[in-house]
Amino acid sequence: MTAATDPTPSASSAVKSRLLDLMVALGTAHWKDYAATAAQHGLTSVQARLLAQVTEPVPMRGLAEQLGCDASNVTGVVDRLQARGLVLRESDARDRRVKNVVATAEGLATIQRIRAEMQATHTALDSLTEDERATLYTLLERLRPGLENRD
Repeated sequence: MTAATDPTPSASSAVKSRLLDLMVALGTAHWKDYAATAAQHGLTSVQARLLAQVTEPVPMRGLAEQLGCDASNVTGVVDRLQARGLVLRESDARDRRVKNVVATAEGLATIQRIRAEMQATHTALDSLTEDERATLYTLLERLRPGLENRD
């Protein structure tokens, strides 16, 4: 019997399974904190997430890809954010048919306030030492490319 056909999970796969469960729990808790804080600023979690993505000009189609939704959904979200003065649409310098979305100064300030006010997340991170936070950052940065580049 090979390791691939052995029905007994290895210690490594058991640890990996627990890590996956922990990542889901942490992601869920972080998302709830993010959504609750965004709501205090009159934003849905999707609106806040889009706003966080547009610190530089991003094409509408690119936003749809980043958010994992249809471009038509992004149009509605951008419309609502633009009505509040949090984002602008700009024609792309290289292709005027392409509309880029960029945060206004008020939009950037809003997303900074949301991040600063995420109490549950800050409390959790504050329970770590500076060295532990640096290590966690390094490890998460190593995981990020494999999770984001799923084309």
